[in-house]
Formats: sequence, structure tokens, C-alpha cells
Amino acid sequence: MLHHATLTEHAPTGGSLIESQIQRHREYQCASIAIPFTKAANPDKRHEVEDGAARIPFAHRIPDVIRNHFVAMCAEYVGTVLFLYFALGGTQVANNIPTSSGESVKQVGSNPEQLQYIALCFGFSLAVNAWVFFRISGGLFNPAVTFGMCLIGALPWVRGVLLFVVQILGGMTAAALVSCMFPGQLDVQTTLGGGTTVVQGLFIEMILTAELVFTIFMLAAEKHRGTFIAPVGIGLALFVAELVGVYFTGGSLNPARSFGPAVVNHNFHGYHWIYWVGPLLGAIVASGFYKFIKILEYETVNPDQDTDKSKDERPQTSQSFEGRHSYEDFAHNETKSVPENDAHGALQPPSSTQIGTATGNGHAGDGVRKLNKAPVTRLERTCCTHIHASA
Repeated sequence: MLHHATLTEHAPTGGSLIESQIQRHREYQCASIAIPFTKAANPDKRHEVEDGAARIPFAHRIPDVIRNHFVAMCAEYVGTVLFLYFALGGTQVANNIPTSSGESVKQVGSNPEQLQYIALCFGFSLAVNAWVFFRISGGLFNPAVTFGMCLIGALPWVRGVLLFVVQILGGMTAAALVSCMFPGQLDVQTTLGGGTTVVQGLFIEMILTAELVFTIFMLAAEKHRGTFIAPVGIGLALFVAELVGVYFTGGSLNPARSFGPAVVNHNFHGYHWIYWVGPLLGAIVASGFYKFIKILEYETVNPDQDTDKSKDERPQTSQSFEGRHSYEDFAHNETKSVPENDAHGALQPPSSTQIGTATGNGHAGDGVRKLNKAPVTRLERTCCTHIHASA
């Protein structure tokens, strides 16, 4: 992978911005394949983590794959327990705290203040714990989210199955802790309310979960300059979904959230299945739409979102790309595509000839494409047009 500094240093006049944009797009495109689920995402830096006292005794004898799965499972279990402990604990408080009349909410019925309190507990708890565990296991805490991440290829299926299991266990553990630590009967089960039918509840759970899962795809699975605050947006997405769903379905969006309290209370409603099928269908819907916009290369619609340059600073073209040459014609004139290695096997920085004149017409975009050995994208075609116009 070429570095941004290398591209801008050797790029021809007028092309540095476009080339850096292509490179940033490449980095995000590669990073969006999977969240770094190992303790050292960069293999070149693994020794910095594993040397010396970084490992526990005898850990070096455990294969990396098994160790990484184990670490991810531990983190996901603890994270799910913490997330649901505070969320379910807040729900227990909201359902049992006396109102101004001295009666509990359960006796007088739901009210907007109670629903907002529950929604805040879920949204804030997810935002905090997802931020904490994001770099270890991904901070999923939800079997439906895990299923969706596997569908888009951001999570291996083996890891997904393992996380699925520990998330269910985490939901049961959190419900048991709330039941033991809080006085009174555990009153956090998801039930249909407000005259909601089973079919309506199924589709409500599906749509709300699809919104949450798609938010996770775009903020966490897709890498961009705002990824570091993705947990905030994800927590807000759950908060908004809970505001809508708590009154009608209990706002599950998470099979582990509904299954845990049902196990602790030994009470499964006849429609409990909607809290499994609905969220999983929502994950499928979100995954389908995500793949649809990826096929259409949505990155080309607003290509400058991750740059510091305004539209006025970008090179403009007065002619359409079709009126010049086809992008493939540029590739046929390529003279040298891949930089050679030195005597020690290290990759040498590309020269201005390799980048700026990788084709006979001197179009930098083709050099970047050939050096990265990646297929042509619409973003690169657009960038090459800008470079050709500004040259």
C-alpha cells in the first residue's frame, strides 16, 4: 500500500489532491473489509505487542487463531454483560420507581418520561460499552448485528458463531445480575403493548433493527475519518429506535436482550419468536441495501467527504471524460506498473515517472491503479479526468 506522502511528493502538478483522494479511498476500501479483530491489526507490528511481558506464560504455544478467538469471545461476553446490565437495570428502575401519585409505572401504565428513560439507558449504555470494546471484539453485543456483519463479509463466520453464543450467554448473565441485585421481581421482559399484533410487532422489530444494523455498517464497518466516534452514532441510533419501539414491542432489536430475561423469569410468551426472527430479518435487509450501494460505488457520489479541500479547490474539467479517451486506453500505454525491489527485498518508492507517467499520456490515476493491482473504479475514472484537465 502506497503512502499518501509518497503520492503527493511525486505527483505531477494539479494531480496531488486527486491522487491522495484515490489513495485514501483505497485505504478505506481495504479497511472496510473487516474490523481489526486481532490484538495487532498490522502484522508488521505484531512483535511490538507480543514481545517480552506482553504475553502471559505459555501463551506463545497457543495458535494465533485460537488465541484471537478466545480474546474476542471474552471481550464480547463481558461487553454484552455490561451493556445489558445497565440497560436492563435502567428498565427495572423505570418500571418500578413510584410516580408522583405513589403508584408504580406498572400500575398506572406507561408514560413518555418512562419510555425516554428506558431509551436513554439503552442508547447510552451501548455507546459507552461499544466504544470501550470496539478495538477488541468489535463491540457488537447483539446476535443480529453479528449476523449482519457476517453477511457483508466484515466478520468471519467462525468468529460470528462464537460471538453469537457468548452474546446469548451475556444476555442471560446480565438479566440474572439485575434480578439478584435489584429488589422486586425482574420486570424487563419484552412484550407487545398498545394493541400491537404479532405481525405488526415482527415488522416493527425488523425495521428498527435494520436501521441500527445499517448505521453500524456505515459508521464502523466502513472506515472513514469519523470512524473513531462511531459508537456515539450507533448509540444514538439505538436511542431513536427505542423511542419508537419500547411502547409497542418492548424495543428488543436484540435476541440476547429478550432471551436473557425470559430465561431468568422462566416465562416465554407465545410470540417470543418475533424477537429472534424480526431482528435477523432486519439484519438481512440492512445487508442487502449495503451491498446494493457498494455495487453502485456510493463512494463516488460525494468523494471529498474525507478530505480537507473544498469544492472550489478541486480541479475542474470543461469536457466530459467520454469525449477524450477511455480509461482502458490509458492502461494499454502503460510502460512500467510495479516498482522493483531493492537488494534487501524492500519495496522502493515509486518515481514520478512510475506515478505521473505510468501511461504514455502521463495520467497519474493509471499509475496508482496499476501499482495497487486493483480493479478500475468510477472514482479513479473521475480523478483521471480531473488530472488530465488540469495538466
